[in-house]
Amino acid sequence: MLAVYCSRPDSADPLRAAVVGDYPRQPVPEGWRVVRMLTTSLNMREINVLGGRAGTGQRYPVILGSDGCGVLDDGTEVVVHASVGSPGWTGPESVDPGRTVLSERHEGTFAEFAVVPCRNALPKPPELSAVDAACLPTAWLTAYRMLFVTAGAVPGQTVLVRGRRRLGTIASAVIVLASAAGVHVWVAGEPDDRELASGLGAEVFVTDSRLLPAPVDAVLDASVSGMGWLDDVAAVHPHGAIVCAGYRAGGGTLPRSAADAMRNLVFREIRVLGSGMGTADDLRGLMEFLVATGVRPAVADVLDIREVGRGMRAMLTGATTGKLVFRLP
Repeated sequence: MLAVYCSRPDSADPLRAAVVGDYPRQPVPEGWRVVRMLTTSLNMREINVLGGRAGTGQRYPVILGSDGCGVLDDGTEVVVHASVGSPGWTGPESVDPGRTVLSERHEGTFAEFAVVPCRNALPKPPELSAVDAACLPTAWLTAYRMLFVTAGAVPGQTVLVRGRRRLGTIASAVIVLASAAGVHVWVAGEPDDRELASGLGAEVFVTDSRLLPAPVDAVLDASVSGMGWLDDVAAVHPHGAIVCAGYRAGGGTLPRSAADAMRNLVFREIRVLGSGMGTADDLRGLMEFLVATGVRPAVADVLDIREVGRGMRAMLTGATTGKLVFRLP
């Protein structure tokens, strides 16, 4: 079958490690299903796999991709949930110590056919297109969980979305989802992001969280860098939350006011919360939300899977905003 895979990572030039070509069909274990893939979308995880920076659980060779929409052998259109729980696990996938994601220990979705656990093939609402659905399982699901499940945001509250360097897909999705739910959205980011943030629904934009007009109920940060998140402590109400859904190693220094920030953290009882990608139930909730509100992911381009290199270059150079979606033949 046609697939995009990585046999051996290349840290110096990750895109050189991506191979588009024939790959063996996978066996189908008991309790798993074959999905004929229609669409899939690009995330930074694919670049990390190609560069050998995906973590200790990563195996090679492996088919890339964790998101997607496809069709079961009975004609049912499904959205592929990327998080794979360990055998016998019954709780939320986000806290399963044996959890993995597609394209880590199991083959991914950048192929004509993917093999996934039955519970990972969620029926796609007819109101959502295959292109829309392909954008959801990683970035949009992460945004949905951190906003509504982890932060528990409700209409009328105010959240600060933290953009670092540029507003990525997760931060953009949070802005759109919050606005559609009646949650006030403020953004702290780079000056170049002002127009984008306002167009997505942000009511206030600042370049420094210390310039906010008032404290917020929660800070939502999809890409924590160094110790910079300590600056956000002063931006939230007492009993407020700082929600972190990603991380970057290095790049930050301990702020001068680190001691004061930690004191605020303790005595104002600020909650610092980690937020994972999301569960299958969260993904169902996200799809129901999109159907009810009419909100859809912003799609930058839809390419043939054979043009995966072009899409990856666009992502790495920041030449596009929105999701990059690939169609399978």
